[in-house]
Amino acid sequence: MALPANAPVHDLGSLRIDDSHRSSSSWGKRLSIFFGLLVVLGGLSGGVFTFWNQKPVVEVTVVQKSANNGGREALLNASGYVTPRRRATIAAKITGRVTGVFFDEGTHVAENQLLATLDDSDTRKALNAAKADYEASKAAIADYEVQLKNARIQLHRAEQLQSAGVQTQEQLDNTRTNADSLQAKIALAQSQVISSETRIQEAQQAVDNCTIRAPYAGIVVSKDAQVGEMVSPVSAGGGFTRTGIATIVDMNSNEIEVDVNESYISRVQDGQPVTAILDAYPDWEIPSRVRTIIPSADRQKATVKVRVSFLKLDPRILPDMSIKVTFLGAEPDKKSSAAAAAAIVIPLSAVRDDNGRKIVFLVKDDKTERRAVTLGGSRGSDTEVIAGVSVGDTIVVKGPENLRDGQSVEIRK
Repeated sequence: MALPANAPVHDLGSLRIDDSHRSSSSWGKRLSIFFGLLVVLGGLSGGVFTFWNQKPVVEVTVVQKSANNGGREALLNASGYVTPRRRATIAAKITGRVTGVFFDEGTHVAENQLLATLDDSDTRKALNAAKADYEASKAAIADYEVQLKNARIQLHRAEQLQSAGVQTQEQLDNTRTNADSLQAKIALAQSQVISSETRIQEAQQAVDNCTIRAPYAGIVVSKDAQVGEMVSPVSAGGGFTRTGIATIVDMNSNEIEVDVNESYISRVQDGQPVTAILDAYPDWEIPSRVRTIIPSADRQKATVKVRVSFLKLDPRILPDMSIKVTFLGAEPDKKSSAAAAAAIVIPLSAVRDDNGRKIVFLVKDDKTERRAVTLGGSRGSDTEVIAGVSVGDTIVVKGPENLRDGQSVEIRK
């Protein structure tokens, strides 16, 4: 079939790719691979840079004050709590309902001061009944005494009549029996009076048990019952019955109780001087003295309990406060005393060994500063520093082993 004159002619040769275009496309692929490798290398170098310049996290402490124990050597450090020798939870002797509470936490109470009252309606009724029995017994005695007086008159008359032969022996015996019977009734009534007096005392004690009083002077630290609640000296009634009214502490009996590792108990002696520092008042050194060493060890904790007395009590010293104590040695000579007064104390964990030299790392402007130190005597978990650091310096107590001088660090809060 013949094609029209103006019909398009399809040239398959026009689809062929020229060699110049082929080389250009290959060069573009090479550039793409090159730039891709640059991006990967940049990312790796950035990661290495970030890792290498990452700030290590450290824990620091501030050197606050110089050690001052009067020149005495610190033999042992320990932690404990303030505990009163006289602490009592006041409870009722009987089970009853609380009708009055006359104190609050922090109230200063005197010895025998009224703290609370219980419902005493039943005990007062028993007391009134005992008093009524007492009065009835006394009235019976008075009646029997009148009858006995008349019976003795009749007995005397009967004896005279019997002697005159006017009255028989039987009548005389009946009259004598009547008098003896009244005498026995009087003795019985007197015994009943004594019994009634005893019951009155018992009922009065029951009434007195409905009032709870302070056994000694002190401060109320816990209010354990409210008006309307039931209290009992023994646990009864589940959670609806209280076993105590209040807890009272004698602040004049406050002392320190510490557990000393049995490996170091040989360093502690009765009467030994002690320096105590409350966690609440770290700048206040409290002079104290060992009162007693409890002659028994705790096999679970391998410790021995030691009680330390304050040389002077202070209102700031409160029961159950955390406290750190330092057991001191004997007084040294003047030269040793001056050297001890010049030393400061830092945690032993802050000291590092650098080729036989003792160093610490200070932190200034978030950067470390290597500092050589001269150490003195050891104080348990702390150590004396004769030279190298000053009061107010911030030192690293915990951090990586590879710390460097001038390295930027992050302080753990």
